[in-house]
Amino acid sequence: MAGKPTLYYFDGRGKMESIRWLLAVAGVEFQEVHFKTREQYEKMLHDGALMFQQVPMVEMDGMKLVQSKAIMNYISAKYNLYGKDLKERVMIDMYAEGLRDLMEMIARIIMLTPEEQQSTLKTIESKATDRYLPVYEKALASSDYLVGNQLSCADVHLFECILMLEEKFPSVLSNFPRLQAFQKRMRAVPAIHKFLQPGSQRKPPPNEALLKTAKEVLRF
Repeated sequence: MAGKPTLYYFDGRGKMESIRWLLAVAGVEFQEVHFKTREQYEKMLHDGALMFQQVPMVEMDGMKLVQSKAIMNYISAKYNLYGKDLKERVMIDMYAEGLRDLMEMIARIIMLTPEEQQSTLKTIESKATDRYLPVYEKALASSDYLVGNQLSCADVHLFECILMLEEKFPSVLSNFPRLQAFQKRMRAVPAIHKFLQPGSQRKPPPNEALLKTAKEVLRF
């Protein structure tokens, strides 16, 4: 177990799932510590392990990394998923930020009332098909990748986001043939194929039990 990154979070997707995806695609084995009680969280606070008193936290390379974007940028840069120069990197960041906006909308659905969920789902579907997916469809017009000629974290985030959208809207890619082809290519990547198998460290959609645990631990 020594030397593996350790992920401190809940046993669910949240802000850690994209980090899990990047490590999995990079072929990095990792272990997880799941918060189940307030006492676990308070011990980490007391030990000074959480810089801003927040999770997720990833312990790797002798550091305790916090802030999900910083963690993902570090992993992406370390494992050659962050472009070859600054111009590629800023494009990767722009595409990635758009996807994070969309994934955050989906992730927050669990916190809404049933009535709010219905209206929010309609809004998400509209924004996905009118605002976000056309951008990525266009970006794939002349390349198999969003940026440059190799896989980047933006591609990984796009694939993750597509899967999340399809859980809510199974036919969401029906008018996006390039994204359909992209998804097929990504599924064939050995590390991704492995992460999609039952029993992997990929997490299922959030449920009420996960939300209850998070509320008890973080007291929100």
